[in-house]
Amino acid sequence: MNPIRITAVSYYNTLPFIYGLKHSGLLSGYELSLDVPSECARKLIDNEADIGLIPVGALKGIPDYRLVSNLCIGADKDVKSVLLLANAALPDIKTIYLDTDSLTSVNLVRILAQQFWKIDPQWKSLTELNAKLSHEEGMVLIGDKTFGLSVQYPFCYDLAGEWIKFTGLPFVFAVWISRKPLPTEFSATFQSAMAWGVAHRRESVFMAVKPHITEEQLVSYLQNDISYPLDEYKMKGMELFLKFLS
Repeated sequence: MNPIRITAVSYYNTLPFIYGLKHSGLLSGYELSLDVPSECARKLIDNEADIGLIPVGALKGIPDYRLVSNLCIGADKDVKSVLLLANAALPDIKTIYLDTDSLTSVNLVRILAQQFWKIDPQWKSLTELNAKLSHEEGMVLIGDKTFGLSVQYPFCYDLAGEWIKFTGLPFVFAVWISRKPLPTEFSATFQSAMAWGVAHRRESVFMAVKPHITEEQLVSYLQNDISYPLDEYKMKGMELFLKFLS
């Protein structure tokens, strides 16, 4: 049988999942690639992967997807790694540069701007930012590159925290999905490997390559800021987010 092809996000918050795959001793018969969120979605859409840790913002473009795990990348408070950084307060921001690595963060900040912040900025890709932000500009950054940046800007808005403040629901950034049925035994073992990795979050930090933060900060991020269970409240939050995208 051909190996099951798995694509996962190459960020700190995925370390427990990768640790579970590689070190639990529970799973075999797979190939793993680590990618930015948008590439994870593309690989699943183009049938270059069988299972993907996919940004929720990309789900609308993936037909017939099915959840394959009750774990996710989620937040029930400030997540600290999906940020709007700005030199002005929200009402004064005229332009927002978007980190297009993830459709989830792009869609989330647009929903917050329209539905809750009641602002109408000009949207540009982060690749168009050639210098420092001007007074009336902000930028959305996600993932590992956000650590240490919040103190460099007078205004920092945590997008997960903003969503929770307005909706009262947690936020889900990425879920494990497939587009076709998986062998039953593999599915059960995959779930067990994921759960084992989350249970060993502290041990997983050794796999971080050239981390931007200390080991204890990374452990705290994985244990306290990322919420992994895909429970009924996160499902409600995800459903509301997808409804806004309709």
